[in-house]
Amino acid sequence: MIRFIIILIILVLALSYFGISIRHIAESPTGTDNFAYLTNMLSMGWHILLAWIVGFAESVKSIVS
Repeated sequence: MIRFIIILIILVLALSYFGISIRHIAESPTGTDNFAYLTNMLSMGWHILLAWIVGFAESVKSIVS
């Protein structure tokens, strides 16, 4: 966890060095659209993974019973 925080701080410092504003990217229409797309894809992936885990657990339960 500490390593992740250090990497995140270094990333922010590198973006600042090159003059890239995270706020400008996040608030731009393209940035907002990209974040919405990424959130949607992660949500769909989570639902697929969860359905697979539930199906696997049910099949194991039926074999054990």
